[in-house]
Amino acid sequence: MKFLRLLAAGLFALQISFATIADGSAADTRAAFLRVIDRPRVALKPELAEMAPVDGLKKYHLWFSSDATERVPGYLLLPDQAKFKGRRPVVIALHGTGGNKDSPQIAGIVLKAVQAGFIGVAIDGRHHGERTKAGTGASEYNEAIARAFRTGESHPFYYDTAWDVMRLIDYLATRKDIDAARIGLTGISKGGIETYLTAAADTRIAAAVPYIGVQGFKWALDNGQWPARIATIQNAFDASAVTAGKPSRSVDFVREFYARVVPGIDGQFDGPAMLAAIAPRPLLVINGDSDANTPVAGVRLSVATAKPFYDGAKAGDKLQLIIQENTAHRVNPESFDAGIAWFVRWLAP
Repeated sequence: MKFLRLLAAGLFALQISFATIADGSAADTRAAFLRVIDRPRVALKPELAEMAPVDGLKKYHLWFSSDATERVPGYLLLPDQAKFKGRRPVVIALHGTGGNKDSPQIAGIVLKAVQAGFIGVAIDGRHHGERTKAGTGASEYNEAIARAFRTGESHPFYYDTAWDVMRLIDYLATRKDIDAARIGLTGISKGGIETYLTAAADTRIAAAVPYIGVQGFKWALDNGQWPARIATIQNAFDASAVTAGKPSRSVDFVREFYARVVPGIDGQFDGPAMLAAIAPRPLLVINGDSDANTPVAGVRLSVATAKPFYDGAKAGDKLQLIIQENTAHRVNPESFDAGIAWFVRWLAP
């Protein structure tokens, strides 16, 4: 009996030790990422305007300031107040490259979430949707990334939108109809990357579902699986190669490009490290088995790296990976349903 007590005490001490290490590692990663994206906080100055209802549900156009130069457009869709009373949990949805807050898939996520009792929110990412001149979205986005490479200023590729989401949460936390302890974040592709980056950086995000976004950037570079990801911003990358006088097909230049436009994305802020920093909060990762943009081996590596952090916190059931069979870079209908079910399970609308 004495031996068993000592063994149990030892195992408990190991759990405490592991949890301490995990907390320290996550805190270090979070602090380092925040240093990269941080900027002076300005007054939010939110503006709301009522829009046409959606399936009988109230919808409001939203604007708020995320920094000194950016007004972020978005919308809120509210649940049936007769059916769902009191402070509500939230699901925020982020679109992919070339999309916007009104893209059919994003609108579908928001509506499903609201029908389940959440307040649904979507915003336009940097240089997308209402944050561009009409018809110039793709070119503006690529020009902004190429400019960031030349100047070393701003991070329009993923990081700046992560900041915008954090400022969105600042606004949501002021609303009397929202339970700020139950905020969920989800996104598709680019939005999926921004989802796990922001969830790692901001512990106010209570649950996350990144669709076809989680990846091991370093793994992709080391294994020649980077071209499909770069192709999403090919014009910006090619222009940057010209600026640098480097061959655009060189993996060494890809590393240089990342180091300037998204510093740390293939290192300290890569998928494995950032997923670990989300623990022990609920995280559902969804990817295709033949997705060239987010190669499944890098996805599995990221989830496997995070798993001990969840297990060490006795939260193994809060980390789940769904691999869509025979699926490239897309989200299948049943996966969208799984994401809503995940939020329902952990945020209890």
